[in-house]
Amino acid sequence: MTEAPFVIVGGGLAAARAAETLREAGYDRELAIVTAERHRPYERPPLSKDYLRAEADRTALFPLDEDWYADNAVEVRTGAAVVGLDTESRRLTLADGAVMHYAKLLLATGSEPRALPLPGADLQGVLTLRTVDEADLLGASLRRAERNGAGRLAVIGDGWIGMEVAASARSLGLDVTVFGRGSLPLRVLGPRMGEVFARLHIDHGVELRPDTRITGFTGSAGQVTGVRTADGATAPADMVLIAIGAAPNLGLAASSGIELRDAGLGGGIAVDGALRTSAPDVFAAGDIAGIPSAQYGRPLRVEHWATALHSGAHAARAMLGSEEPYDRLPYFFTDQYDLGMEYLGFVADPETADEVLVSGSTDDLEFVAFWTAEGRVQAAMAVNTWDRMDEVEELIRSRRRVPAEELKAFRG
Repeated sequence: MTEAPFVIVGGGLAAARAAETLREAGYDRELAIVTAERHRPYERPPLSKDYLRAEADRTALFPLDEDWYADNAVEVRTGAAVVGLDTESRRLTLADGAVMHYAKLLLATGSEPRALPLPGADLQGVLTLRTVDEADLLGASLRRAERNGAGRLAVIGDGWIGMEVAASARSLGLDVTVFGRGSLPLRVLGPRMGEVFARLHIDHGVELRPDTRITGFTGSAGQVTGVRTADGATAPADMVLIAIGAAPNLGLAASSGIELRDAGLGGGIAVDGALRTSAPDVFAAGDIAGIPSAQYGRPLRVEHWATALHSGAHAARAMLGSEEPYDRLPYFFTDQYDLGMEYLGFVADPETADEVLVSGSTDDLEFVAFWTAEGRVQAAMAVNTWDRMDEVEELIRSRRRVPAEELKAFRG
């Protein structure tokens, strides 16, 4: 009887890096990736940035060339949704009825955009952005509007995806309105840094409408024409992007009885330091994994590129027997207009952080901001300031009380 393969369920960066790491580490038995998407595993950050603006082609999305999978004997089943998981018999059921057995399994199913079930949400031109196909549709719409010399994009949501798409659309010359639920964009950064990004977008011609509740969308001949708000007004729009956050794809794990994290601890699949779930020989990585953090004393579930990159590889090593605990600090980045930013660390509630100390100039958009608790650095954000993350990590991991003067002088 042929030994069952290692199987990876998912089509993002975590899946690609896990497969690559397994082969590099010497795993030479059967290996399969199963993804519901039509494409081999790819990474998502360019979808709201240079790929959306047609400044990068599709090949830039894929961490591994198509030939790599054949050359390394990795089976990739695209367009294959997994609808059932039996952890006792180690069996996956696919939407077409096919059954796959596994020796070890990695769940890397990622997230999906949160829906906004309002009147008119099914109109043509009301879009979401998570997949390359959605990016192709949104990008084609934006560029068509650019060629025609007019276009009005309404963005519902003022998180990372919403603000990055707003910046891309403005760079293409479209009129952009961003509707936010709070008083400032990017709540994860807290009010002081949220104000920096608000000013950035306003300076580039984006209309920000904070504290706005959307009640529906207007349309004509099946095409969206506007956004209705709770005050009775209608804002005209030729395109609408729904960007109100993402939810981890936990259905497969939940239906199989795998333990999940409490929402108050970030949600997701409960894993240990080696990214093992509560089911034997089942691991989880990327957006869906609630990973214990020794640094912060709690699980963290982080929906960003670096977590997919590192946790996919870490899970692969664990599948081969490694017991090393995952110990990466959360990291993410953004590029909006001429602003480039890197963020390292974790703050549970930025709005109630003890203090935010700034080294450099927020007006000139060249600075490093530090979030502290009792004088200890919890996280830092470098704006148009490069090659300082190693020093930031040292400050965070040291847990020492850092004098405010030292942090304010960080940029030199």
